Amino acid sequence: MHVVIAPDCFTGTLTAQQAARAIAHGWEASAPHDLLTLRPLSDGGPGFLDVLASALPEAQTLAVTVADPLGRDVPAAILITDTHGKRTAYLESAQAAGLHLLAADERNPAVTSTWGVGQLVDAALREGATRIVVGLGGSATNDAGAGLLAALGAGAPDDLARGGLALADISDGALSALAATRERFRDVEVVLATDVESPLLGLQGASAVFSPQKGASPETAQALEGALGRFVEVVRRTLPEQTDLLTGAARRLDKAPGAGAGGGLGYGLSLLGGTRVSGVAQVLEAVGFRDLLRAADLVVTGEGCFDWQSLQGKVVAGVAAMALETATPSVVIAGQTLVGRREAMTLGLSGSYAVAQTPAEVEAAMADPVGTLAARAARVAATWSPRA
Repeated sequence: MHVVIAPDCFTGTLTAQQAARAIAHGWEASAPHDLLTLRPLSDGGPGFLDVLASALPEAQTLAVTVADPLGRDVPAAILITDTHGKRTAYLESAQAAGLHLLAADERNPAVTSTWGVGQLVDAALREGATRIVVGLGGSATNDAGAGLLAALGAGAPDDLARGGLALADISDGALSALAATRERFRDVEVVLATDVESPLLGLQGASAVFSPQKGASPETAQALEGALGRFVEVVRRTLPEQTDLLTGAARRLDKAPGAGAGGGLGYGLSLLGGTRVSGVAQVLEAVGFRDLLRAADLVVTGEGCFDWQSLQGKVVAGVAAMALETATPSVVIAGQTLVGRREAMTLGLSGSYAVAQTPAEVEAAMADPVGTLAARAARVAATWSPRA
């Protein structure tokens, strides 16, 4: 039997590559006769570049140094390919703005900035990229991409790069150079690869939904909502809004799906002409996943926690949808499973399996993530793989 092993990262414990190897190790223990193909995946968050680099051997990796969310130097990379006469640069925003770059007591989305992501984009421009794909996810920021825009020259760092809360006090002229910055991207296609469809503002927006995960108190989240609202007001005063050709109404970029991704990075990039795509769809296309599934008998995906968010654009949902298209059975092995059987079946999954279910099992899994994941994969293989 040919089994494709295609997990996302298990956030906080294993990278996608480590998870794939652990599942493969367990599978081989129960079904040594099976042919295994490992294809780690990402939805645009941490690991986005590693996954693409392994699937695009012809790509060149450019090492750069950028600022982390608090302004400290950190190493990052840009993946560059030249295909069909187009120079494409792949960036991972988490390398500059990721939550993993901060200690627990440093996490405060009121003061963190996306300046380093702007440095990455600027480096891609200087390399001659005519298409820039930015993976969004896992950010520690909530500044609507203001820091990114400052790094690209749209306004003064003192106004835009001091974190989301400082945007509450910016002047009407804080983005006076935004039009000139947009001009730099006239002939550049900017693609936002994300699993999040949230708008920038409102009950489903960046501040309300995601800032608490980054360390914001309820009071701070509310203040950030107001600050980002002020930022949108200044943007609308600075740039004339385009008109929707179908409705005749003004196009509100802050309300567009994905504007709230990366703490509003989606909004900042959309001001440069960026368009959103599904992050996992972008990765699946780049790695040739559909052709791989056509030659497979089973696909095993996975992630740290299989929950309601998994149903909305995450790796598991993307894998299950493509597996349905190719009539390939799919199962998920997750650290924890919080989704019922009915919900899993709506994705097209043939089974879902948890590494840990009780508090004691969760503690054991955190202490030995590789061993416990491999052990669970071995039991799943015994169920799915026919005996030789």
